[in-house]
Parts: sequence; structure tokens; C-alpha cells
Amino acid sequence: MVVALAGRRVDAPKAKEERFPAVNLICVRERIRAALISRRARFLVCSAACGADLLALDVAGDLRIRRRIVLPFPRDRFRTTSVADRPGDWGPLFDRILNEVEESGDVVVLSDAGDDDQAYSAANRAILEEAASMASQSASHAEALAVWNGSARGEDDLTVAFMREAGQKGLSVVELLTL
Repeated sequence: MVVALAGRRVDAPKAKEERFPAVNLICVRERIRAALISRRARFLVCSAACGADLLALDVAGDLRIRRRIVLPFPRDRFRTTSVADRPGDWGPLFDRILNEVEESGDVVVLSDAGDDDQAYSAANRAILEEAASMASQSASHAEALAVWNGSARGEDDLTVAFMREAGQKGLSVVELLTL
């Protein structure tokens, strides 16, 4: 089984609406672990933002699941805009995981993906494409895992778009809640 994952980042300080409060990190981590184990995941494809992505990548490493990371732009820019900009000690975890996954050649950095919103959307599409390709190569199948609060934040919600695109590609979508 190849798991394509996308989801919420941990909430910013003083967030107007809770989507992924830091107090839920341990419980969400365990939900991700249970989902990967129950699906007998052999591959995980996702980005590496603070929150759902880094939790899943860390758990997958513990479980010795092969990891492929898709970044919408170079590592340093991504670390600044999607990792170190939220509370918590995400930077060292990001660095450790990226270093581990780079050693196996499983980090994909998109080029010319557009502005931030376009780049993140392109990364979600690339995650689904990578997962489908890996499933095909390994005579397996792919499934999408959305780790979110269960409620769209607006028309431009990238997690909702990820779930919709996964469904359009014929992948089943499993939702894990962050609340």
C-alpha cells in the first residue's frame, strides 16, 4: 500500500479557529500510526510541513516505511514558510527527516510551481502522482490520507482540494481528525 498524505499544519499562535491545536499532537500522531499500520503501508508520500506531514514522516521512519517528500520549492524557503513559522520545535525534526530521506534520493523539489498557493497546490498534485507511480511500480495500490479538522476553511482549502483530486484519480480517501 502506498499512502499519499496531506493535512493541516499545527495552529498559529492566537489562531481565530482551531484546526490543529498543539495539545492534540500526541493523539494525532497515534491516529497516523494506527492508520499506517492498519493499511500495511509500505510507502508514504507527502510534503514536510509542521503538523500532519512531519508527524506522519516521523512515524513512518519509526515503522521503517519508505518515505518520499515533495516540496513545492527549495528546502530553505520551505523550512522558513511552512515549518519554522509555527510554535514548537519543528525545525530540527524537519532537518533530521529531510537529511534521512535525501540519503535515499526520495526528496522531490518542484521547480517553477508559481506563487505560494499555486506551488502548494502543485505539490499536492505531485504527491498524488508520485503515489500512483509508486503503486504502479510496486504492483500495489494507493490511498489518500487527509489529516484535518473535518471542516473547510474556505474555497481555497488545499486539504479539501487534495481529497477531491484524490477521489478524481480513483483513490479512496481516509480522513483522520486533528480535533
